[in-house]
Amino acid sequence: MTDPDYERQIREAYPELEHIEDDDLREKVVEAWRLGLERGGWKHVEDIPYAWNIHEVTNVEHVRGVTKIALESAEIQREFHGADPDVDVIVAACLLHDVGKCYEYVDFVDAETLVDPDRETYATEGIPHSISGYALAHEVGCPLEVQRAIPHFIGEVPTRTLEAELVKSANSASSNAITQSAMGITLKEWVEKYSQTQE
Repeated sequence: MTDPDYERQIREAYPELEHIEDDDLREKVVEAWRLGLERGGWKHVEDIPYAWNIHEVTNVEHVRGVTKIALESAEIQREFHGADPDVDVIVAACLLHDVGKCYEYVDFVDAETLVDPDRETYATEGIPHSISGYALAHEVGCPLEVQRAIPHFIGEVPTRTLEAELVKSANSASSNAITQSAMGITLKEWVEKYSQTQE
């Protein structure tokens, strides 16, 4: 098999990249995803499931949903409340908030969706995806504001920003919709029953 064209896959999967005005930041988001996919050994970005036990929804679908919800919320914050959220930070953080699943979920998919995961260094469920996603954003040089908005579990970041709260609430909204439609339970119920970290 030839090497997957990760950059093309990422750009096609996430048209929301075009909402990031800063060209350098946009390329850093693509690079973080490329590294995650390569090290996780994925054949295609669409192969990553939303959750280790929910495979009928892809991570791409969830990440796009989170981004769309956050963008709508940011617009309401701006027009209705007079706030000034940073759209580049919001979109970059939304697109990267679950990039760590490239590492965490390799043990929960069929082997044919994988090429060659780097299990000795990266591909493991031992580190929650919000933390490994933060590490990827840090590694490629995303601004601190983006990095701080990626960890989305309580206690992972001591001081939350407006953008970080938007990412977190959009993630919860998307996740609630997915767990309800896929399993008939709320996100809170899913976390209590299945998660290795607490929301």
